Amino acid sequence: MVDATGRTIWRGGRLLQYQICTEAGQAGPGGLTSGEVGSSYYQFCPVAKAMELLDERWTLLVIRELLSGSRRFNELRRGLPRMSPALLSKRLHQLARAGVLERRTEGADGAGVEYVLTEAGHELRPVIEALGAWGTRWIGELGDRDLDPKLLLWDMRRNVERRALPPGRTVIEFTFPDAAAGTRHWWMVITPDEVDVCDADPGHPVAVSVTASLRRMVEVWRGDLGWYDAIRSGGLEVYGPQALRRALPGWFSRPPFASVPRPQAHHQPRPAVATPVSDG
Repeated sequence: MVDATGRTIWRGGRLLQYQICTEAGQAGPGGLTSGEVGSSYYQFCPVAKAMELLDERWTLLVIRELLSGSRRFNELRRGLPRMSPALLSKRLHQLARAGVLERRTEGADGAGVEYVLTEAGHELRPVIEALGAWGTRWIGELGDRDLDPKLLLWDMRRNVERRALPPGRTVIEFTFPDAAAGTRHWWMVITPDEVDVCDADPGHPVAVSVTASLRRMVEVWRGDLGWYDAIRSGGLEVYGPQALRRALPGWFSRPPFASVPRPQAHHQPRPAVATPVSDG
């Protein structure tokens, strides 16, 4: 049903309601205003209607993190380190109001909160995967501000193959000499039960140390350059017992877009010049 102010969509037995903004700025059946969902394109095209919700800054990246397994607010923050907590809270509220995710409380006192994708949210997985593959193939050039050690280590953390590691606790130290002060040294602490990333020395013996420029490590992680190619070129150095040095690459599964084929460089479009914006 479509009326002058809103649209109701039924899919898989679940009701999704969101507002189509009117010129008067009135709220639709879902109670959302243009400030909550974004400005309308005033087009009946379903792509335009979807983008009224999804093209707000950070929204698709929030969904990316939820699809990657993050469920708690602090987990989402670690995957989106340059997004302000206030804006993250606002985007989560918008997505919940639109039926893309649900906010669930845990415990008798409701102190624990998790954000869980609905059927509508999970249907965005192929959209995120297609965007990631397209970005890998056609927007390959990275600016210096794109290189974030916090995001790099968090992404590596969720791709640890714990069954491939030695028994007990394994600590990997990462050093990025060219990173900003305060972000040059990181420790990944891996046990059979959990993986943690520390920006201060946890005090445990280090099994393997990795030293590389931040850009080189990002290139290796993205799949632009292989681990052994980076080591042979001298751009990445690994210290520790020989058996552990050789085993290190196998301790991580490849991230989703590392295997995307790259076209020849001269076929890639020139990257757009980014307009400086605040991180919030």
